Amino acid sequence: MSDDDLEVTYEYVRIADLLAADIAAGRLPLGARLPGEQELATMHGVSVSTSRRVRRELARRGLVKALPAKGTFVIRTAAVVEGGNDETPPPGP
Repeated sequence: MSDDDLEVTYEYVRIADLLAADIAAGRLPLGARLPGEQELATMHGVSVSTSRRVRRELARRGLVKALPAKGTFVIRTAAVVEGGNDETPPPGP
């Protein structure tokens, strides 16, 4: 196996991809509330800070919006921007 065969993905990006797939498939429909940070962390066996990054990543992709003291809700059902992370911009056209 060469280094080219290895694909390293941050855990928060992997979880964000899973949730984005749920959104695209309609399992999380428009207006659906995402689990809270603690619940999301417990569900995926990660820290609360990782679940916070998951929500930021989904917001960066334009799929969810956080409303203070209310929660995070699905605002778009089609994943327009796939992959990437909040430290690097998505690939250009």
